[in-house]
Amino acid sequence: MSHFLIKSGRKLFKALAYGVIGGSLVLITLFVLHLENRPDLKVWHAAELDAEFTEKSVVDTFPAYLALEQRLFAQLEERVYARIQPEDRRLINRYHSGSLSDPERWSPNWNRSFELEHEAPVAGVLMLHGMSDSPYSLRSISGRLNETGAWVVGLRLPGHGTAPSGLTDVHWKDMAAAVRLALHHLHSRVGDRPLHIVGYSNGGALAVQYALSAIEDRALPRIGRIVLISPAIGVSPMAALAVWQSRLGHILGLHKLEWNDILPEYDPFKYGSFAVNAGDQVHRLTAAISRQLEQHGRSGKLQEFPPVLAFQSAVDATVSTPALIAGLMQRLPERGHELVLFDVNREAESEHLLSRDPRTDIVPLLQGGNLPFDLSVVTNENKGSKRVIARHKPAGDAPITDEPLHAAWPAGMYSLSHVALPFPESDPLYGGRNAGESPGIELGDIAFRGERGALQIPAADMLRQRWNPFYPYLERRVLAFFDLATE
Repeated sequence: MSHFLIKSGRKLFKALAYGVIGGSLVLITLFVLHLENRPDLKVWHAAELDAEFTEKSVVDTFPAYLALEQRLFAQLEERVYARIQPEDRRLINRYHSGSLSDPERWSPNWNRSFELEHEAPVAGVLMLHGMSDSPYSLRSISGRLNETGAWVVGLRLPGHGTAPSGLTDVHWKDMAAAVRLALHHLHSRVGDRPLHIVGYSNGGALAVQYALSAIEDRALPRIGRIVLISPAIGVSPMAALAVWQSRLGHILGLHKLEWNDILPEYDPFKYGSFAVNAGDQVHRLTAAISRQLEQHGRSGKLQEFPPVLAFQSAVDATVSTPALIAGLMQRLPERGHELVLFDVNREAESEHLLSRDPRTDIVPLLQGGNLPFDLSVVTNENKGSKRVIARHKPAGDAPITDEPLHAAWPAGMYSLSHVALPFPESDPLYGGRNAGESPGIELGDIAFRGERGALQIPAADMLRQRWNPFYPYLERRVLAFFDLATE
C-alpha cells in the first residue's frame, strides 16, 4: 500500500511540475506576444551613437566632455534626423526638423550641457537631471541660482538629450563618472567657495552617491549642501526583474522587449519611449547607495554627509516616498537635514476620491518622537480651503508651527506629481495658463479629449500634473539653503 502511495505521489508531483512548466511557458509566450504587438521601433530606438561619454572614455576635462558632446550631436543629426522616414515627418515629432517638438526651436537647445558663469561667484552649483530627462528640467532654478551669485553647471548625463536608444546600454557608473568630471571642473572655477548639488529624480540619486563616495575618496571635491527634488532613493523591486525581459528579447532577436514603453516622441526635452535598461540602472544605483549608507553607518562616517534639503510629493508614481524617508532621511545623523513633503489637496470635494491617502505616512512623522531631520508639510490650511500652509516640525521634539504660504491649489488639481516639482507655472513648455510664450509645443495645459484607448499616448500621461503651483516656495527655500537668498 505504501509503495502504491509513493508511486502515485511521484506521478502527481511530475504532473504538477509539468503543468507549472507548461503554464509558465504559455504565460511567457502570451507576454512576449503582447509586447511584440506594440508599435514598430523607429530609427531613434535603434540608432548607435558611439560618441557618447562612458566611464572608459579618454576624457578628463569638462571642455573635452563638451567637445565629445558636440560630436555626439553631429552623429544624432546624421544617424537620426537625416534618416527618419516620410511617414514620421509630422508636425509633432522631435526628430523631424522644424516640427513643433524640434528642440532647435528653443534657444539654446536645452538637451545639451550648459554653464552659467559669474564674475564673482559665492558658490558653485551642479545641476543633475533625471532618467530619460534633460538639463531643461532644472532650467528655471539654474537661472535664479546664477542671478544670486552661483556659478552653475547643468550637466547632460550620458544617454540623454539625444535619442531613446541612448538608454539601452548606458550604465549608472557612466553617469557617476560624468558627475565627478563636472564637479572637478566646477571646483576649478570657484576655488575654495562652497560646492553644492541640485539633483532631480535619478539626478538626486547620483548626488547622494557622489556625496557618499566623497566621504571615502579624499581626492573628490567635497560637497557643501545637497538639494534633492523627487529623488530616486527607492524604486519598485520589479525594476530588478525587468532586465530579464530585455535579455529575453536580445536572445530571441525581439528588440521590442528591450522597451517598457514605445511611445511617440512629442516632448523636445524628455524621451517618450523608455528602455528597460534605464529602469534597471536606477535600481542598481539605488542598491549601491543602500550598501554605501550601511557601510558608512557602521563606521560612523555618515556624520560627514552634507546637509540635505529634499522636496517630495506625498504621492509619486515614479519613485518611492517611503523609501526616501526610511532609506535616507531617517538613516542620516542629525545635521540640519530637512524634508519638504507636498501633501495632496485636502479640500473636501476631492479628498474622498483618492485611491490611497498618504496621511498614513505623514501623520506618524508629525506626531512621532524625535526625528533626525526637520519636516515641513505643505498642506491645506483647512478642509474648506484651497489655500496652503507649511506645517513645520523641527528635528527633536520642538513644537509644530504653521507658515502661511500665500498660495492655493488651482481648481481641479488633486496633487502634484513626480514630474511637476521643478517647474514653475510660467514655464513655457510645461507651465499652466500663465506660462511664458513657447517657440514650439506647449504641454502644461494640454488635454486631448475623446474616447479612451484611441490615443498612442496613455491617458494617464496626459492627466499627469506638469508644473508646481508652489514653485516660488521651493525656489525660496533652495536659495536660503545655499545662503543665496536675496532681499
